Amino acid sequence: MTQELLVVADQKAGTIRFLEPHSGKAVAGLDQVVLAEHAGILGLGGGLCAFVDDGGGSLIVVDPFREHAGHGRAEVQRIPVAIPGEHLACDPSGRFLAVTTGLGLSWEPWSDLLTVVDREAPGGPLSRRVRTRPGEPGVVIAGTPESLRAVVRHREPGAIESLSLQAVLDQGVHCAPLRGELLEEFPDDGHGDAYDPLSGTLFVATGRGLERLDVRSPLPRTLPPLPWQAPGRAYFLRFDPRRRILVAVLRAGGDEPRAWPSWSNTLWVHELETGVTRTAPLGEGLIFRFALTAGGVAVARVHPDGDRLSILETDTLAVRGDWELPAMDHAPRPGHEPWDDADRRAIAASPSSELVAVTRGGHGELHLIDTSLPGAPLRTVHTEGPLHDGGHLGWLSTASAVPGDTVGR
Repeated sequence: MTQELLVVADQKAGTIRFLEPHSGKAVAGLDQVVLAEHAGILGLGGGLCAFVDDGGGSLIVVDPFREHAGHGRAEVQRIPVAIPGEHLACDPSGRFLAVTTGLGLSWEPWSDLLTVVDREAPGGPLSRRVRTRPGEPGVVIAGTPESLRAVVRHREPGAIESLSLQAVLDQGVHCAPLRGELLEEFPDDGHGDAYDPLSGTLFVATGRGLERLDVRSPLPRTLPPLPWQAPGRAYFLRFDPRRRILVAVLRAGGDEPRAWPSWSNTLWVHELETGVTRTAPLGEGLIFRFALTAGGVAVARVHPDGDRLSILETDTLAVRGDWELPAMDHAPRPGHEPWDDADRRAIAASPSSELVAVTRGGHGELHLIDTSLPGAPLRTVHTEGPLHDGGHLGWLSTASAVPGDTVGR
């Protein structure tokens, strides 16, 4: 029988809780853990999930369903990695993982460390760190099981670098410098990555469109980019391997962050098999991230005139329902950047139903909504901490033994 748990991270309070999504009851948890929010939560299949602890400098792999089923405490692995965690990815089996490092509290790029982990190495989990290039790199793990590669997206200057995973794991300690095959002359403003293992294609969101790269060989090969077909650009991509679609929200006006209430937003869905792209307007304001349900796309929009949760049908992009969300006392303010000392909303959704969770940052509240029923009431769950910055959410399922999307979200 398939089981599901909702992951609720309060990175400011240093806690992780795993909730039964229908009752809202916490069934397992971790303390003194600072989730690397940008790297997000990565499902590894079989109910396992991974995330970076920016406080302890480790990759945490946890099986909360063990505790949920009454078989003792949740099984936890802590594997050393370089921090601050910027991006997190795994191979299609969930055995190998890669972590890149970001800026942290620095305004200038400073850390050039890439960590690769083999969770099933003889003798126990093995991690190695190498020096590549400082910045805010994205990463995916591509290739065949016999020849896996960490494919890194660099910025300023833009480039795509492909490093042999085995070459990284074969390095000794003390963070040896290691460079891979380099594709230069790539856009500088890449932000948002997805990977399709079936075709070996890396997708990167840039200002000019959706960049596509064939990363099956050691040297990445560029494919023609796809235009966004609507105003703005994406900063965050989601890949659904079951429906074989890419989903994004395009933001127009992002170059004026203090004018965020007038940012326009557009839902963008691209079918990999047919090449068809569909778009739908989402209104003005701040849309940070979104979530995929079994049949829809859930979007939480923050605006001075009122925050709303909307659900659109994935196939048609028709609006199924719309809910008003309780206001946040410390919400983003007009005239200030939305990331400037303000609470926001995190969102997650069940992959097998239409249940959606959205946070009320700063209030220690989580709203659960059955979006299959337009007009269904919000059910509020109170969390232990305040969820400043909105916290972070993830949804775990035991339905598949292997990962789906191989990039942390």
